[in-house]
Amino acid sequence: MAHSSSIWSSAEAKTRFSELIDRAQSDGPQTITRKGREAAVVVSVKEWQRKARRKGNLTEFFAESPPRDSGLEIERTKDAPREIEL
Repeated sequence: MAHSSSIWSSAEAKTRFSELIDRAQSDGPQTITRKGREAAVVVSVKEWQRKARRKGNLTEFFAESPPRDSGLEIERTKDAPREIEL
């Protein structure tokens, strides 16, 4: 019998785990409930990798961070570069 929803009770998810995985791969995220409350979501590896992919770079992170508008002023040193021997 095919499961028609993307919401599974924990008991149902345990009993039909292979089907749960198949549905996550073909139909998208599958929610598992425990005692009537959402407890977990099963997603395909492809979906997980897409969501977990790093966005932006360190410069963009700092440019968008809350401290940017905090009034904190950081000045760059005006010292000459250090001399090193190679």
